[in-house]
Amino acid sequence: MSEPMIVSHPLLQHKISLLRDKSTGTKEFRDLVGEIATLLCYEATRDLPTEEVEIETPIAVAKTKVLAGRKLALVPILRAGLGMVDGMLSLIPAAKVGHIGLYRDETTLEPVEYYCKLPSDIAEREVIVLDPMLATGGSASDAVAQIKKHGAKHIKFIGLIAAPEGLKALHEAHPDVDIYVAQLDDKLNENGYIVPGLGDAGDRIFGTK
Repeated sequence: MSEPMIVSHPLLQHKISLLRDKSTGTKEFRDLVGEIATLLCYEATRDLPTEEVEIETPIAVAKTKVLAGRKLALVPILRAGLGMVDGMLSLIPAAKVGHIGLYRDETTLEPVEYYCKLPSDIAEREVIVLDPMLATGGSASDAVAQIKKHGAKHIKFIGLIAAPEGLKALHEAHPDVDIYVAQLDDKLNENGYIVPGLGDAGDRIFGTK
């Protein structure tokens, strides 16, 4: 069981600050989400296995490394998770992409699933679940449970901002899932929003606020 990782890189801290600013417009917000996802992807894929190959350079024959082993799948939680996909694919373009649709019941704050479409070979892939906000942890925990039902055994979660409550809930529900986030915030408010947070990530990514 590995502890959740807060990736406190200076570039991430800078971009998260811009993301939080309520005056940041839709296009810039969307671009920032993609850039932050790329930086988090770099950290989360640090342990991918490699194998040695022989390549002929313009100067000589070299022994060097390429990726080996398991293939990757990205599973954004709809809809805000979609904003992270392109940033991830810029580093791992061969990954397949599944989708899980969840919404939070306004009264109970519990996740309700309305869509699930995953690659047919998901059980053979290393899966990275994407959601910008890890608030109560309910949606992320439910998404991981759905993916496990389809046979996946190697799962990671990448988020931009987490509340302590959500981080704890996901980690306790799925201790085998590695968690990567760029920032751990103070708390959840009475409406289940992360404080200080950045508002509704989906609305800000898609301009629907």
